[in-house]
Amino acid sequence: MAATCYREMNVAASDKLRRMVAGMRTLVVAWVGGFLALAPIVRAQNAGVPSTMDIAKLFAGVATGKTPGLAVLVKKNGHVVFEQEYGVKELRTGSKIDTKTNFRLASVTKQFTAMAVMLLVHDRKLQYETTVGEIFSEFPEYGKKITVRQLLNHTSGLPDYEDLMDATEKVNGLIWTADKQIQDAEVLGLLEKETHGQFAPGTKWAYSNSGYVLLGLIVAKVSGMTYGDFLRERIFAPLRMSDTIVYRKGKNEVADRAFGHSAEANGFKETDQSSTSATLGDGGVYSNVEDLSKWDDALRNHTLLSAEEMQPALEPARFGGAGNVVLPDDAPVSLRGAPVEYGFGWFLDPYKGHARMWHYGDTLGFKTAIQRFTQDNLTVIVLCNRTDLDPGALATRIADLFLTDGK
Repeated sequence: MAATCYREMNVAASDKLRRMVAGMRTLVVAWVGGFLALAPIVRAQNAGVPSTMDIAKLFAGVATGKTPGLAVLVKKNGHVVFEQEYGVKELRTGSKIDTKTNFRLASVTKQFTAMAVMLLVHDRKLQYETTVGEIFSEFPEYGKKITVRQLLNHTSGLPDYEDLMDATEKVNGLIWTADKQIQDAEVLGLLEKETHGQFAPGTKWAYSNSGYVLLGLIVAKVSGMTYGDFLRERIFAPLRMSDTIVYRKGKNEVADRAFGHSAEANGFKETDQSSTSATLGDGGVYSNVEDLSKWDDALRNHTLLSAEEMQPALEPARFGGAGNVVLPDDAPVSLRGAPVEYGFGWFLDPYKGHARMWHYGDTLGFKTAIQRFTQDNLTVIVLCNRTDLDPGALATRIADLFLTDGK
């Protein structure tokens, strides 16, 4: 009797073991099948993504531990695929550039000024067809009918405030220096002394720092906050861009700050501030690649504005054709001879058939670039604290590794 029970127990145990093995075999087959099915998808997602070594080769020898340098960030499909820093923040201590190093963005600031204006439109405190005369009642007749839209897309025809500075100093002697910088209110004062613009509003395209200084003042006047406070409260804080700041000399400080440099025969010289470095809406923001990656995410995900609300920024200005374009002196080579397409704070001309929104920055001691290839889910950011490099060209060389021409 005991022997029979023992044999039955063994048989039951064997059956249970066989069922367990069969179950495990089924799971393994299912897992392997699933992996094999997923593998082509993974390969497809990674297809055309160069290695970090491929990208790094583009920067071989560009900077050393004893020269000013740059920070580079590349994102594909919303993920960082390359992030590297080269050189030092400044030569006095030799502190190395890292992901938190803040560079003066120069004209890359304009996309933040444009976003601030668009947020005020979202708040129904402003309209794109609101005129300068409605906001600044004392503005002279030549500019009263200039619209906010025309300020945003550089078709306002406002005089260049740096030309006005030069003309004023020819009459009155030196007024503005790196230590006594022109302020936004003074730019407005210079514009209000003029009797005519460069052209009738909307008839031509001329890159205008004056227009973006005026937009910064409009943000402040309409919101009831300083330009810097508005950007912090409505853009930087919500996006957790904790290191990004609108710099005001003597009123706040830039953490982990990179200082600007210019190349000379025997090396580099610190050239960080000029007489125009205090204006805000056209170039006053400091940021780093880590924070700008968050900004890129917000644009991709429509965090601040819906896709519909963002659309006006992506519509090129209309101004009568290429013959009506006036490029700035610091325009990159890529813009010369090319059709200008500009929205609100972004150049919009495609690159080798690929849709793109991009901007460059160029000021004393700094050059910067952000290029977003929107249909390819590719973003390249290059920030330099030296003026002998071309960050836009470096960005497109990186893009060439990812993009297939015309596809």
